[in-house]
Amino acid sequence: MAKELNGKRVAILVENGFEQVEMTEPRKALDNAGAKTELISPQQSEVRGWKHKEWGDNFRVDTPLDRADANNYDALLLPGGVMNPDKLRMNPQAVRFVKMFFEQDKPVAAICHGPWTLIDADVVRGRTMTSWPSLKTDLRNAVVEWVDRQVVADNGLVTSRKPDDIPAFNSKMIELFAHAPVSQSRR
Repeated sequence: MAKELNGKRVAILVENGFEQVEMTEPRKALDNAGAKTELISPQQSEVRGWKHKEWGDNFRVDTPLDRADANNYDALLLPGGVMNPDKLRMNPQAVRFVKMFFEQDKPVAAICHGPWTLIDADVVRGRTMTSWPSLKTDLRNAVVEWVDRQVVADNGLVTSRKPDDIPAFNSKMIELFAHAPVSQSRR
């Protein structure tokens, strides 16, 4: 695979209960494409994944959220899982962190329940998106055109529905992130 993301830094924002495969597989694809990925969390040292119907593995937090600065990253990945985005959207610091990527026109990729945090960041109005089906009404109430597709790209935002969509999600995410400029604060 070509190293189309060489020099790019990607923040992966998670809280305990993220759907593990929705973090590990996209992260592996980003790393293989040459990106430097960092796991960011309100948790200070470790965060725990969720594997379908039970707790998954623990992962080292690279940067605690209280020390993370969106200016230091070129793109953002938001994995799903039910608990993860529900906790993140209730955390004002996490919502501000997400919102900064949109204010700076940096690309964002969200899968499954990941768009919940985007709703609270007030960055989805007028977009076309997809998600886990249970978010359809939430997204429509946030003035989104919700569609049932594997992957949707809309003005710097890539969304997908579920783990089965990860190959299409990864491909579109890498394509989008590859076209993003390196953050000005890191030049």
